[in-house]
Amino acid sequence: MTQIKPMQAKPGRTPHARRGQGASQRRLSGRWVLGGSLVLLLILAVIAAGLGQVPISPMEILGSISHRIGLGLGPLPAHEQGDAALWQVRFPRVVMALLVGASLGCAGAVLQGVFANPLAEAGVIGVSGGAAVGAASVILLGGVFASNWLVAGAAFLGGLGTTILVYALARSDGRTEVVTVILTGVAVNALAGGILAYLIFAATPAAREQIVFWQLGSLGGSTWSAVTVVAPLAVIGVVGAQMLAPKLDLLALGEGPARHLGVDVESVRRRAVVLVGILVAAGVAFTGIIAFVGLIVPHAFRMLVGPGHRLLIPASTIGGAVVLLAADIGARTLVANADLPLGMLTSIVGGPFFFWLLYRTRRTQGGWA
Repeated sequence: MTQIKPMQAKPGRTPHARRGQGASQRRLSGRWVLGGSLVLLLILAVIAAGLGQVPISPMEILGSISHRIGLGLGPLPAHEQGDAALWQVRFPRVVMALLVGASLGCAGAVLQGVFANPLAEAGVIGVSGGAAVGAASVILLGGVFASNWLVAGAAFLGGLGTTILVYALARSDGRTEVVTVILTGVAVNALAGGILAYLIFAATPAAREQIVFWQLGSLGGSTWSAVTVVAPLAVIGVVGAQMLAPKLDLLALGEGPARHLGVDVESVRRRAVVLVGILVAAGVAFTGIIAFVGLIVPHAFRMLVGPGHRLLIPASTIGGAVVLLAADIGARTLVANADLPLGMLTSIVGGPFFFWLLYRTRRTQGGWA
């Protein structure tokens, strides 16, 4: 009788090894996505800095930076006002675009993760509506004399305060539910929309025009002083979000399994809502409301790097900066001698992209239900 010998696994072909190899490939893919996004971001930053009434070449931009940091390499801008235009007007606008885009992209990834809802974005927790009410109130009271700093401060406090209000109203018996938070946010947003409509109605024509323009979003008034306010808040929000990434991955398993694994769900949700409020309120305070960045960017990068938040959050942060910088370049170049509103441009591009995403998800996965 012939004895059948058991099959022996080939070296390096065990299931454990295959899983390790697949994970390594995914990590490599994630690194390539992050690296490619950073390269694209640098290219767009140089392009954006060179645009304007006085064109400046990339070599002149790099030369100006080199001279500022003391290296003295490369040519300075040929135009006598080129160097001043770079450092007083263009670089603040580029850096502000990076900070605001990164904040919105990061906030969207965190919010979608903590709510386990792919449709979650800043409007869900009322931060955009609250910021608009705060800004409009100051513009109405101060009229054309309302300074940009007062408007920005009121927008930040309004956005963050509304976020905290939504969370407090949705909390019951020491815990919150995702559906309750979302429905509370819808109600608070509706109230904020009504208040904003009244403020616009009661405003003078000049103040009304200023309110509407602020709502459309723009990077035109960016300054270094504004950058120094937004930058630390953005850094705090992004670092805090990255620290939450492992717990967001566990929360994706469901609230019950996450609790069994030692996750304090309420603490994670509370910290996430506060971080999102800080990121979005800081982002829109000086630029106005910019739609769809926090909704679309995490979706796009989730398809590239997967659902793991350790990669998704930094990818969405860089991707948000790329998207907003590209949108700002379009806003400055699509119409001659005009600076299109950023919020309008991101909505025009983001809306069709989101429809395509809905169609793709329904076709490949049967929808999000």
